Amino acid sequence: MNPVVTQVHAKEKRWSAEFAALREICLASGLHEDLKWGQACYDLDGRNVALIHGFKDYCALLFMKGALLKDPKGILVQQTKNVQSARQIRFVDLADIHKRKATLAAYVKEAIAVEKSGAKVDMKSTASFEMPEEFARRLDDDPKLAEAFHALTPGRQRGYLLHFAGAKQSATREARIDKHAPRILKGLGLDD
Repeated sequence: MNPVVTQVHAKEKRWSAEFAALREICLASGLHEDLKWGQACYDLDGRNVALIHGFKDYCALLFMKGALLKDPKGILVQQTKNVQSARQIRFVDLADIHKRKATLAAYVKEAIAVEKSGAKVDMKSTASFEMPEEFARRLDDDPKLAEAFHALTPGRQRGYLLHFAGAKQSATREARIDKHAPRILKGLGLDD
């Protein structure tokens, strides 16, 4: 048990018992425990396999390459339509975790096997993400911004494209572009 994870979990109010049960299952698999993105993360030789996290209405065990798991019980959930690789199993109470303990251990075991195999999820290319017309115009009008945007990593580019395209109104898309253009020029991603 990683003492840093223990410390973070001790502060958890809503999902404390659920986190402890999920943690026990992950640790029993032999995975290494660390704290990443503020969450308990379980890795195999430095490669992330699973993560425990909580939300308002549920907590979840997330598998980084969940899209590659067989999911015979049909319990894996794609968090949003834009999540390509990860899948989560959601829980609303401790009894739900206890009831599925053997199933969860089997899913963790399969996730470890997938990681050991070296299998990779086929990811959509950045070019296949929607480019809002407001941003396309801005890039055409500002060559420095276009150069800086194309110099970003594909993940950072996708983050901006999703953020800009997520606004329903053109004025909101333009406001988001105005707000983030200086960050793009500095080579920063949306969350850097």
